[in-house]
Amino acid sequence: MSGNQYKGHEVSCCIKYFIFGFNILFWLLGMALVGIGLWAWSEKGVLSNISSITDLGGLDPVWLFMVVGGVMFILGFAGCIGALRENTFLLKFFSVFLGIIFFLELTTGVLAFVFKDWIKDQLNLFINNNIRAYRDDIDLQNLIDFTQEYWECCGAFGADDWNLNIYFNCTDGNPSREKCGVPFSCCTKDPAEDVINTQCGYDIRFCVEQDSEQKDYINVKGCVPQFEKWLQDNLTLVAGIFIGVALLQIFGICLAQNLVSDIEAVRASW
Repeated sequence: MSGNQYKGHEVSCCIKYFIFGFNILFWLLGMALVGIGLWAWSEKGVLSNISSITDLGGLDPVWLFMVVGGVMFILGFAGCIGALRENTFLLKFFSVFLGIIFFLELTTGVLAFVFKDWIKDQLNLFINNNIRAYRDDIDLQNLIDFTQEYWECCGAFGADDWNLNIYFNCTDGNPSREKCGVPFSCCTKDPAEDVINTQCGYDIRFCVEQDSEQKDYINVKGCVPQFEKWLQDNLTLVAGIFIGVALLQIFGICLAQNLVSDIEAVRASW
């Protein structure tokens, strides 16, 4: 017996260390995103007052870092340690978790296609809620400004949506200097200006009431129709990204299941 070389099932080193290497990057990136989120909350004093997390009426962009980073950390940990230690429980958890994410993405895509009008209404509601909270959180404010500048839009469906904000509404009792105005990110860009004029939107809806005249000073199109236009113009790119991510997830599930099968076959031959 000692002179015979045993030939049986073996765990594929290529698959094992490919899964390990790929997931350790996810793990580290997940930790970095969670760390950035915690740092941002610390800077805003959220960690010293946990109840303030739910006080903001709109979306706190830090949640994006925390959620995405948390999911990447969990997936990376399960795949990395599962492959390195040949732990079938963690590898199966990795496969199932990745499968659930894939199923949720697929379901979201189908529902978004079938219920377009409902999605549009929810997007309108979401943007308006964040308009109300524009001055309540600096990260949310920067996110809205970036969105309006990138898509050259103002409000959900137009500049008058900024009446929802207590600082920009046109009511007689509003003492704000920004009354009947819009944020600077709504303003049309002047190539000759090197420095951003943050007061360019002051009084614009009071002094200029018609859209045909306002468009010389601000972007009059809403962000919802501009987003729809951007999707139509970049449909191939968006579809390519979704298909690429889906194929990557399916590839990860297949590799993990292949590794689990190898490990179980080796254990069965003991």
